[in-house]
Amino acid sequence: MEPALSPIRSHHVAVIGAGPAGLVAARELRREGHSVVVFEKQKQVGGTWIYTDEVESDPLSVDPTRSVVHSSVYSSLRINGTRECTGYRDYPFVVRSGVSESRDRRRFPSHGEVLAYLQDFAREFGIEEMVRFETEVVKVSPAAEGEIGKWRVESTEKEKRVRRDEIYDAVVVCNGHYVEPRLAEIPGISSWPGKEMHSHNYRIPEPFKDQVVVLIGNSSSAEDISRDIATFAKEVHVACRSNPADTFIKQTGYNNLWKHSSIECVHEDGSVVFQNGKTISVDIIMHCTGYKYHFPFLDTNGLVSVDDNRVGPLYKDVFPPAFAPWLSFIGIPWQVLPFPMFELQSKWIAGVLSGRIPLPSKEDMIMEIKTFYSTLEVQGIPKRYTHRMGNTQFEYDNWLASQCGCSETEEWRKEMCLANVVRKEAHPETYRDEWEDHHLISQAYQDFSLYS
Repeated sequence: MEPALSPIRSHHVAVIGAGPAGLVAARELRREGHSVVVFEKQKQVGGTWIYTDEVESDPLSVDPTRSVVHSSVYSSLRINGTRECTGYRDYPFVVRSGVSESRDRRRFPSHGEVLAYLQDFAREFGIEEMVRFETEVVKVSPAAEGEIGKWRVESTEKEKRVRRDEIYDAVVVCNGHYVEPRLAEIPGISSWPGKEMHSHNYRIPEPFKDQVVVLIGNSSSAEDISRDIATFAKEVHVACRSNPADTFIKQTGYNNLWKHSSIECVHEDGSVVFQNGKTISVDIIMHCTGYKYHFPFLDTNGLVSVDDNRVGPLYKDVFPPAFAPWLSFIGIPWQVLPFPMFELQSKWIAGVLSGRIPLPSKEDMIMEIKTFYSTLEVQGIPKRYTHRMGNTQFEYDNWLASQCGCSETEEWRKEMCLANVVRKEAHPETYRDEWEDHHLISQAYQDFSLYS
């Protein structure tokens, strides 16, 4: 193991993005003594949680010349995890005294309440003073050939039309991964006459009135949007490749919503054929198939790349060994409780940059990454699932906590998260409004009393 950088040093750090990851990164870096500039393309903090009616001109979001809309939030969206699990560890997502009566006090609130929470967080910790709003990062690259530890950040400020070219000691990438859609491959789609779109461009159900709609995917968004649209559409069919081939299930409580296995093919007469043998004439296919990691501004000469949605190589999903610790990423893992994980990743990065927390040698980091990739291969896990965590997230978070000298994930948080997954599976209609884990809520609020 290489010795920690010594003595403890302060660095000039660029953070890209002022969403949930960038906000807590800025706070932790400044707490550690670094000077921080946050680059944010939008007019306010919040990232993907800033709802807009606006959608992209290309409903599939594949046209490279399109004007990109950052948010994927739809009007009816409510969070699919509890308030207690969602918030940062030391700034709980609770209803605070003195806030407006118009705030959403539900346990599974709307997207607007999450945005208000992030704005509260930014205000509480004075983060906006570090943010350059309406500023797009155009290019991030090593400042000089062979010189590790200096980064050139080129940016453009929309309002003043100012282009800046600056040098930073380190860059922390927090640009989110809900912008660049992944699409399902459908045999025959090039000659199918209907309309295709990605859920990134879904906002409200009214435009689907009297239409026959197929949604592809098994995510929370497919689940929620299918029910949302069913209130207006003539028929809604959800196709999911993880369902058995003969799946054909009418959803309880609906007379126009069905679940299927995946799509076999589509035809130029507008029909869609499912693996279960059903053929339906369809107006719209909506891809609820997730997103690709996308770093169009990052130029590392191929040393960091995205291959089949694997960002790599990354040590512990954060540091690329070739550039560690001067380049890092927050928020790469998915199927996680994001905000608490962002907080721990931020603490780790801040401590490593100051020299307080040591990193293994470059060779040891590369070796660990190779071992991890081999394990995935042996287990038959596709490359695109490299960053999917699920139940392993708590082990990962606890490892980060041990590096930072923080307490491990609370037992109530683990239990509550797992109980919610089970409840959501069993009662997708009602899990946000009916629950039985009152004892865990009590434990959570006991912990929260330490921070409020």
